[in-house]
Amino acid sequence: MFTALENCLPTEQDAAFFKENGYWVSPVIFSPDELSEIVEHQDKMYHGDYETGREPICNWLEGRDHPRSLRKTDNSHWSDLTLRKVATDPTIGAIAGKLLGAESIRLFHDQLLYKPGRATAKETANVGWHQDYVYWQCCMEPTLVTAWVAFTDVDLSNGCMQVVPRSNQWGLLSVNNFFEQNLEKQRDMMDIPANEKFETVPLVMKAGQVSFHHALTIHGSGPNTTDHARRSMAVHLMSGETRYRSTEKGDGHFNAQMMKGKDGERFQGENWPVLYPAGSVD
Repeated sequence: MFTALENCLPTEQDAAFFKENGYWVSPVIFSPDELSEIVEHQDKMYHGDYETGREPICNWLEGRDHPRSLRKTDNSHWSDLTLRKVATDPTIGAIAGKLLGAESIRLFHDQLLYKPGRATAKETANVGWHQDYVYWQCCMEPTLVTAWVAFTDVDLSNGCMQVVPRSNQWGLLSVNNFFEQNLEKQRDMMDIPANEKFETVPLVMKAGQVSFHHALTIHGSGPNTTDHARRSMAVHLMSGETRYRSTEKGDGHFNAQMMKGKDGERFQGENWPVLYPAGSVD
């Protein structure tokens, strides 16, 4: 049975910081050997080599899609067992549980991400300022957290994630667009609460570290100006008590489509595996 790495778990002070600011960064969780294997399997995805025989929700494919675009694969864990280990890692689950103060944590879905290098003026592959919950309104409450796993070292030069501290306390804002490329214009249009400031913190990380941000935390990222791709996986997680609701804004999400007719019921079952407590099953 897999168990969490105790030396990577947040302290009470770390959990308090997360509650106040909406983000936290872990120590290194994945070793260089593990990361090498993960990257190898990430590249297999882009060639349509699906180990399990099951396709992901969507996927960037070599020879079909634009080579300069941001690659985003939803539910890569359906297709590859190595990537599934990342998306269901027990240490990530235990950290999420302690940060959210939840007794159990389930996978909501994963997004395999690849930001190409050598960004140009017209093709930056930015990620616009957004709150994850704007896309997850099929959930009754924002009882979700994202674990962003760095497969490579990340800093401002290759487009590391940037978060806005305390924005997890601002509620759901009107300006949210993952695909927006003009981050400055988007920021100027954002109506933030009085007496608050839109100040960004870059999450500079070593390969193998994992950042965590709340579903209401505003975040985005700039261009990758280096010669190498920025590689990562966003592991979207939810409290085991998270319930489905049918809404016009939320029903387009594939998780909502798997929950049709189940208003008020918890997300549970094989589509949303348990990460924490480790070894738990339905």
